[in-house]
Amino acid sequence: MRLGLCVLALVLSWTHLAVGNRGIKGKRQRRISAEGSQACAKGCELCSEVNGCLKCSPKLFILLERNDIRQVGVCLPSCPPGYFDARNPDMNKCIKCKIEHCEACFSHNFCTKCQEGLYLHKGRCYPACPEGSTAANSTMECSSPAQCEMSEWSPWGPCSKKRKLCGFRKGSEERTRRVLHAPGGDHTTCTDIKETRKCTVRRTPCPEGQKRRKGGQGRRENANRHTARKNSKEPAQ
Repeated sequence: MRLGLCVLALVLSWTHLAVGNRGIKGKRQRRISAEGSQACAKGCELCSEVNGCLKCSPKLFILLERNDIRQVGVCLPSCPPGYFDARNPDMNKCIKCKIEHCEACFSHNFCTKCQEGLYLHKGRCYPACPEGSTAANSTMECSSPAQCEMSEWSPWGPCSKKRKLCGFRKGSEERTRRVLHAPGGDHTTCTDIKETRKCTVRRTPCPEGQKRRKGGQGRRENANRHTARKNSKEPAQ
């Protein structure tokens, strides 16, 4: 009998404790939700007392600011200098530029505006324009010098060697192009107007005139050598 009363007392105690805990938990959850809705700043849909905003309205960007060892979320209509906006279906974010001395960037590794006193060149910031480039129109953006405007290349010329087109030997052929427009009208700055490459002269017989000239020249050279040998053998008087 005493054992039954003890068991009944324990069951009633556990039931009362469970009901009380559920009531306390429900009150605590309601209190946190109410406090959260009151603490969230304008434009913030979800926030935390410790980490600030966790989710911004669709048209705003969330920026994580460093506060001691914590990061606190803030909702902004646009990203501040040194950050670029990354739009995402879930939430728009402000991401920090990773280019040194960059004030505005297109992506984390391509700058579009440098800090005051620095020059922008191909997405990077420099104290002066790199060699071969100048500041365009007195701005802080470096650009390469204007290039020559050229015509299309002509067809490759005939393969020849020493201006001869006959025989079977290695030769060269070339092609050219014209200057259509030069910076400042100075055509001397446009240097790539001719290209040359190696080729093989086609196996074709040389014209008869070239053969006769070559044969006659050979006979004269042989006669000269024969005369020189004959003179060297005659005794001196």
